[in-house]
Amino acid sequence: MQKQSTSLGWHPLSPAERSVAIEVLVHGPLSRTELARRLHLSAGSLTRLTKPLTESGLLVEAPEAGTADRTRQGRPSQPLDIVAGSRAFLGFKVTGDMVYGVVTTLRSEVVARLDRPLTGHDPAEVADVLAAMAAELAAGAPAPLAGIGIGVGGLVRERAVVGESPYLGWRDVPLARLVGERTGLPVVVENDVAALVEAETWFGAGRGLDRFVVLTIGAGIGYGLVLGGKRVPHAEEDHGFGRHWIIQPHGPLTPDGARGSAVSLLTIPSIRYQIRAATGRDATYEEILARAADGEPMAARVIDEAARALGTLVAQIANFVMPQKILLAGEGVGLMDVAGTAVHEGIGAGRHPLAAPVALETKVSDFHDWARGAAVPAIQVLVLGGVGS
Repeated sequence: MQKQSTSLGWHPLSPAERSVAIEVLVHGPLSRTELARRLHLSAGSLTRLTKPLTESGLLVEAPEAGTADRTRQGRPSQPLDIVAGSRAFLGFKVTGDMVYGVVTTLRSEVVARLDRPLTGHDPAEVADVLAAMAAELAAGAPAPLAGIGIGVGGLVRERAVVGESPYLGWRDVPLARLVGERTGLPVVVENDVAALVEAETWFGAGRGLDRFVVLTIGAGIGYGLVLGGKRVPHAEEDHGFGRHWIIQPHGPLTPDGARGSAVSLLTIPSIRYQIRAATGRDATYEEILARAADGEPMAARVIDEAARALGTLVAQIANFVMPQKILLAGEGVGLMDVAGTAVHEGIGAGRHPLAAPVALETKVSDFHDWARGAAVPAIQVLVLGGVGS
């Protein structure tokens, strides 16, 4: 694609200006009075901070709901907002065999999607695929592109280098630089689970919450913890969460996790492995769920065991973290449709009888949701005044 200028017309933000911009981006539109209250600022300080933001076009004054037909006295009464469609971002989720791409607004709203297969894992070839997809998505983007976010399963350093990715067989791949050279755009690379947690914290189920957990089930298990409204980094998010979190000491043993671990009980590959080992026949995850729903004994046993393990895992997280909400997401959440009762029985068995109910929200998601999540660190880096490549 033709290289684009990375200049967005927005001046670098001071820490105080960043706090204003983030508050409006995540929670806006907000009146100046409410914004000052949230940030503990005087009216004069808020005016000083918002003036350069409105002059640069990052913030705008928006009419209050229901006031379009009557005259307002004085500009300070108008709430501040961000024009979400003023800039576009690209988000990519890279798996072992596919790249999933989306175009989002400044508020992470998906406006276009594009998928492409990977024929190999050579870093230069993968970067070429990403650049070609970026060019195609850019052609139909509703606004100038401001940056690219890429989500990868594995260890990511400095939001730029894939230190290790078992799905791609990579070590020390400077993915941000490779893609940035081909597109001329700032690129932010992040662990895929970490990116999804950031997306849900800023723009999704965790917005405005102080204590929030994201638990994903699919090819693996992902876990993200938010305290004080900020994601807590942890080493295992880059190395495969749950492989040694033992749910049933005498539970199944699978190639990817310790005996009876969350991974051995809950992940899609492990569930498929158990069915294949017991029956000698391969089956997709969807087929196994359908058979369990129809009462087929082996499928029903494996799915019921997985569901109760999920309930135990949720209960343990709730007991120790005491979150306001747990979001369950990922390609494996179909488990809730088939065996939701067993999940909730598992939660109940692991909680004190007088404990408050666990606020468990389920999000039916696919790889485009992971791609959307990957765009959010790029949005964050832009608003926070830095670049990732």
